[in-house]
Amino acid sequence: MALIEASGLTKHYGPVKALEKLDLAVEPGIIGLVGANGAGKSTLLKILLGLVAPTSGTASVLGMDSVRETRAIRQIVGYMPEHDCLPPDVGATEFVTHMARISGLPRSAARERTAEVLRHVGLYEERYRQIGGYSTGMKQRVKLAQALVHDPKLLLLDEPTNGLDPAGRDEMLDLIKRTGTEFGIAVVVASHLLGEIEQVCTYLLAIDSGRLLQAAPISHFTRRVPVLAVEVEEGADRLAAALVAKGARARQDGARVLVAIESDALYDVVRDAVADLAVPLVRIRQERGRLEDLFRDDAAAPGSAQ
Repeated sequence: MALIEASGLTKHYGPVKALEKLDLAVEPGIIGLVGANGAGKSTLLKILLGLVAPTSGTASVLGMDSVRETRAIRQIVGYMPEHDCLPPDVGATEFVTHMARISGLPRSAARERTAEVLRHVGLYEERYRQIGGYSTGMKQRVKLAQALVHDPKLLLLDEPTNGLDPAGRDEMLDLIKRTGTEFGIAVVVASHLLGEIEQVCTYLLAIDSGRLLQAAPISHFTRRVPVLAVEVEEGADRLAAALVAKGARARQDGARVLVAIESDALYDVVRDAVADLAVPLVRIRQERGRLEDLFRDDAAAPGSAQ
């Protein structure tokens, strides 16, 4: 059974097309949902939760329809919203316990489960402090804890590193990765930061202007491509011109020269050109695909250098 499925999923807000005929079939794992702000990521999550009804088309979570079986879906899904939505005048223990009770846990089980998840997210020592006195990073951890407290089968995380400094982002990403791998919970991470997705996710869903752009394992996008990157301290323009003159397909990319690998003889051609021009060489390595290339209108096709 697929984790998430969508067929012809469309959502319009008046003239604004948030989602347009989206088709998906996603298996469990740690899934990255990427796209620019306004691409339709949050709308998709809200439809899956039954918070927003689609204009047309269908969506399901673990085989349950997002319109007809909303209550059943929310019992097995944890949701971490993007925006700050926490009550400032209660402690983390009180708030997360309340969320556990809402999810149907008995009082004693709710308090026990709350202690476990607050320890997991690193807030156990601060659990009785009022949330209003928490840092942004601590508030994000509370939001993750309340999403986890009822032991869901799926987590939907909307911009989980929003507002965090670099150290806080790394800590949150580590938490997400451990939650998915150690506890076996499927996770969908919605983010516009491609580097974060590459760091923790195993599968990528890329949407642009409400339409599906790509859906594939992360390794599909970051595998080696037949392009040699030659980085030099100076003279990249001269090196590129020399390689083109020798019959190679090459182009300058800042301080690098990208050369299409068409045969093993290319390495000797590059070596000789670097030596003849006496350009200061920094490194030579085969290129890997980049997630950023998905959203670049002028990106060269994989394996091409010009």
